[in-house]
Amino acid sequence: MMLPQSSPGYLIFGHRGAAGLAPENTLGSFARAVELGVDGIEMDVRLCGKRLVVIHDADVDRTTNGSGPVTDHSFSALRSLDAGCGETIPTLEEALDTVPREVMVNIELKGPGTGEPVAAIVRCLDGDRRARALLVSSFDYVELARFRSLCPDVACAPLAGRWSVGLRDTAAELSAWSVHLSDRAATAHRVAQVRRWGHRCLVYTVNDPERGRLLRSWGVDGLFTDFPNRFVS
Repeated sequence: MMLPQSSPGYLIFGHRGAAGLAPENTLGSFARAVELGVDGIEMDVRLCGKRLVVIHDADVDRTTNGSGPVTDHSFSALRSLDAGCGETIPTLEEALDTVPREVMVNIELKGPGTGEPVAAIVRCLDGDRRARALLVSSFDYVELARFRSLCPDVACAPLAGRWSVGLRDTAAELSAWSVHLSDRAATAHRVAQVRRWGHRCLVYTVNDPERGRLLRSWGVDGLFTDFPNRFVS
């Protein structure tokens, strides 16, 4: 498994694909982000029974024509929902097959029990898929540590919606490739701290190019955006 490499520029990740331009976390959204020339694509995974599906929320209300928790649906029922513009909710395997090898994939673990099955899928990747750069992130540091223990050769990143005094220890314990701060939590001082700890610092979710330029001036290594067209020239 390749580790993500340092970039001489600024890493631009399409957040949930190109969530501001196409239905989020769908194959069409991922394809749109790739078409725009992103460095990487971020996607969220949850368990539906024993299958890993790509969806952000714990319920389907906001992003589909259905209602109720993801876990209340059978896999076939979940697949019958319209996720926008006729798209269906993809599986993680389908999403990985859709994104070209040269584009980094950031898998965010959502919900309990996701670390081990994601690791199982990653370990089974072969051929071109095995050579891609993967990054696994989560707010759930227990699941992230579980994944890390099973796939130590895959880069990982703790997510931090708020600044925490324990973040340094968490990143160190995970041997994190990067630390991902919310735009609200990011300040020049905190970005500098993360980099002094020896980690890259990425910021989510940034949709204003002027804000992106400021973050870059602080030394941020990249950002996640719903509108890749505003950042990729």
